[in-house]
Amino acid sequence: MTSNAILDAAPELTASAYVVVGVATCFRRVDDELESLKVLEPIPSAYLASLLQGIPTAYEWVMATTLQDLQSDQFMEQASLTDVRLCENYRDRVIAAARTYQGHPEAQSLIALGTQRTDLNHSTEKKRVLNFKNIVKAEDNVRQHAHTHKVL
Repeated sequence: MTSNAILDAAPELTASAYVVVGVATCFRRVDDELESLKVLEPIPSAYLASLLQGIPTAYEWVMATTLQDLQSDQFMEQASLTDVRLCENYRDRVIAAARTYQGHPEAQSLIALGTQRTDLNHSTEKKRVLNFKNIVKAEDNVRQHAHTHKVL
């Protein structure tokens, strides 16, 4: 991520804007097998509240930081995230998540800035497959009763 990519795209946000990111265990289908991978994703304020209530989640840990720290070229190395990849549409999702914390500043008290939470209910029972393709077949169609579309 280049140094000012996030702030250039969202001039209403400041470098000190609060945002929470998390590392999720996701899967990618490769030749009919699932391959595990770690993905760094921004977390909106509403979902953070749910995460901390103990719902099962793909997130291993979450961390509160600022936009300035996130767009630092060294952020991934400093946070020991060398084997972690960025999520799809990372910049846009970071901006959207940061805006949710501006709109709900009380959510910033859930995780103190610069701290990390690992006490989540991490579960991979429901696998998040990133390259999932829903292929619809003719046999998937549900037959309807003959009178369904008739005016009686």
